[in-house]
Amino acid sequence: MRTSILSLTAALCLAAAPAFANVEIGKPAPDFSATDAQGKTQTLSQYQGKTVVLEWNNPGCPFVQKHYSSGNIPGQQSAAVADGVVWLTINSGAAGKQGHLDAKGAQDFLAQFHAAPTAYLFDGDGKIGHAYGAKTTPHLYVIDGSGTLRYMGGIDSIPSADKEDLAKATQYVPQALAELKAGKPVSVPTSEPYGCSVKYGS
Repeated sequence: MRTSILSLTAALCLAAAPAFANVEIGKPAPDFSATDAQGKTQTLSQYQGKTVVLEWNNPGCPFVQKHYSSGNIPGQQSAAVADGVVWLTINSGAAGKQGHLDAKGAQDFLAQFHAAPTAYLFDGDGKIGHAYGAKTTPHLYVIDGSGTLRYMGGIDSIPSADKEDLAKATQYVPQALAELKAGKPVSVPTSEPYGCSVKYGS
């Protein structure tokens, strides 16, 4: 019964908002500035020279819950950060919308799932999400050390809220990071993102 309810909720969340920007693979990623859960200002440009992952987040989304409760995203974060990658988790949920968090809520969420991003950023006005055309939670982007966008799309190759699919799915971000580290082109630079629509205010 619980699985059926989760599947139904997930299906309802699949509707994606339209893209708001036309970011392109091989082009410079838009710079941004946002406050994180520690009250610090984070910008993309401050990480020039480092590979950066952007992950759109909504703790109330069943797809996000799948990847956090299973340890999939926290594990990817830990491995990436340990390898010198900057991982920025971004919440573009507007005030009053599903998944919107304050600083304490974000800190509690990260602690609950032993998550390890470099920082958890707030984008309540949606400026960053709109600039990148972020449609779903999760929605992932990989930016190389020169600030060039190298991957954008889904977290993996199986669009479901079922944890059992994880073992069969291609995890696109670790794959892209490994290829970039090896000096190779990213073999899958784009994929269709899946999840709940980002809960923009407008």
